[in-house]
Amino acid sequence: MRLAIIALLTVSLTCRAQHTGIVSEDTLQEVTISSLSAQKRVGEVQIGVEKVDMAALAKVPALFGEKDIIKSIQLLPGVKSESEASGGYEVRGGKAAQNLILLDGATVYNAGHLMGLFSTFNDDALLSASLYKGLVPAQLGGGTASVFDIGTRPGNLHNYHFGATVGLLSAKVVAEGPIQQDRSSFLFAGRRSYLDLFLKASEKYRDNTLHFYDANLRLNFRLSQKDVLSVALFRGRDNMGLSDMMNMKWGNTTATANWLHTFSDGRYANTRLAYSDFTSDVGIDMLSIYYTMKGYIRHATAQHQQAWQAGRHRLNCGAEATHLQLQSAEWDINLLHQREKRQALTAALWMGDKWQPTNRLELMAGARLRLFAVMGGAPYYQIDADGNIVSTTDERSGHVVKTYADVEPRLSAKLTLGEGRHSLKLGYSRTSQDIHAISGMSMSMPFDRYTMTSNIIRPEQADQVAAGWFYATPRGDYDLSAEAYYKDIRHVYDYRDGKAFYSEIEIERLILGGKGRAYGVELCAHKNHGPLTGWLSYTLSWSENKIAGINGGRWYTASNDRRHDLAVVGMYRLSDAWDFVATWRYNTGQALTAPSGKYDVDGTTFYYYHERNGYRAPAYHRLDLSATHTSSSPRRGKQGGSITRIWAFGIYNAYCRYNPFTIRFKNDDKSPTGTVAEQTSLFGLIPSVSFTIKY
Repeated sequence: MRLAIIALLTVSLTCRAQHTGIVSEDTLQEVTISSLSAQKRVGEVQIGVEKVDMAALAKVPALFGEKDIIKSIQLLPGVKSESEASGGYEVRGGKAAQNLILLDGATVYNAGHLMGLFSTFNDDALLSASLYKGLVPAQLGGGTASVFDIGTRPGNLHNYHFGATVGLLSAKVVAEGPIQQDRSSFLFAGRRSYLDLFLKASEKYRDNTLHFYDANLRLNFRLSQKDVLSVALFRGRDNMGLSDMMNMKWGNTTATANWLHTFSDGRYANTRLAYSDFTSDVGIDMLSIYYTMKGYIRHATAQHQQAWQAGRHRLNCGAEATHLQLQSAEWDINLLHQREKRQALTAALWMGDKWQPTNRLELMAGARLRLFAVMGGAPYYQIDADGNIVSTTDERSGHVVKTYADVEPRLSAKLTLGEGRHSLKLGYSRTSQDIHAISGMSMSMPFDRYTMTSNIIRPEQADQVAAGWFYATPRGDYDLSAEAYYKDIRHVYDYRDGKAFYSEIEIERLILGGKGRAYGVELCAHKNHGPLTGWLSYTLSWSENKIAGINGGRWYTASNDRRHDLAVVGMYRLSDAWDFVATWRYNTGQALTAPSGKYDVDGTTFYYYHERNGYRAPAYHRLDLSATHTSSSPRRGKQGGSITRIWAFGIYNAYCRYNPFTIRFKNDDKSPTGTVAEQTSLFGLIPSVSFTIKY
């Protein structure tokens, strides 16, 4: 399916290459970012957190003129991309579906356009972002691998600003300014691809569909000196179609209302209402039989939080409740409509404290009480060891089928050494997750099957401990860090041997549960000042699962295990006009399952697999280059100001490395084993250009 989509992109590409029968096509170049200043990295009490510097992101161009915050964080230690051109990322041994992504407090799933070639998030709309790598504050919960908390810009209260960017395959606009001077403001950012225009110009592809759009709108109101109300809306949508054979649509819609009330200096209350809706819809016409696959995940959340200063203590507490609805995406054939629909109520109470008992010691501790109530209105099953349904119950809507409760402690400590240039950090965190994505591939897809915690599927839970050393030179020109972590995960789910996501309506029949573990070391060095800045990050890690009924009940390498991951980022400012960026990435190849033997039955070949993920794909490495020219001139007229023009040039995969995207096995009588592994690659060397104007 993904390869069919990639085929549609070929009509709009600027470069192609042939290598061992593999076609190279365009992709989105990764955008680099940097964390905050050296002293903040050393002084932050929370271990395992990356505060994204949005100003640095704005300086760095990307392929097709898109600055991609999701691709950017994949250059940080402990964070890996799922695969070539994937919008998913993996953190400290977790899969992409184990990351919680919040946009203004609303949950976002599958944060990528065109199967991950573009990010869901328009950089023009973003204000801040924090990535918590498994060690998260008490007020956040719902992802066992990480929480990525993103906030949008409120809009300018005093002046109007406009901007537009045109790239090879998409364009975007942004506008902001006051609604009522000094009292209220707005921000609008919109983006749309025009790949469909290229398709219309092609005789071969004119009946196909391929485009996406997204839009952010935020309104801010100063109701009084102590009250601020903000409303944020987001909608992103993808639409793909192959003539009259297949049509695919998916996307996210979120809405958030946030009321901030300040009681006095150091004390405030924040009340939030949030709604999110992720939907996917696939239709395929095959041999006059129409197959459809539809799914959705919907959250409706109410949250209240208060924070105040009490001496050396910074306290916060709060509560939230969510109504959750989920429909698993499974195939319908013509009039056979069977859907696995589930709903639940969740609630959480938390208390956190940031305390500095001495000038050298700082602590952040908290606890989160989590409740999950499985609700009726859909059938629930009992499953035997072979995946057969033993019994079925169909509780009425509104009836509680089962309730799970747990306390999640959180702790982080920082000890400052010397003159404040060294710090030692230690942290522990327990996190839980009730939305489970089950994928049969090495990467997440918009049409993966999702399920939620039920009477027999238990909440996934992770305990992580981490320790680190951080150092900054006296003037902050350089800083170094080293972190080690160990994570123990319970109730990890994977497909049974021989099962696939479409083989059963009841997802409980397809999966088995067990445990996992992940551990590793992350090293990072930053250069922060001078014309040349950047960083080098290296991660050495292991990720393993142990599930009874899979791999003989032995520990096996998880599909997202990659032993070595290295990123080198260099940013050079030649002058006020010219900026240059180079990024180089290397990582060990992905784990994969290869056949150990084969046999023929009536002319059909069947493969025998002895070990789950016992082999590896070739290593991945790539160099990306970019250059940006910025110029400004005064605006004419009464309003004054200036006009800024930005030309961005990029080269993705500068030395044209053909990295593996998929590897499959097929018969080959010329091979000594009778079987050959065939690698498919997507992209070779790709140039790009974009133009931005702002005023």
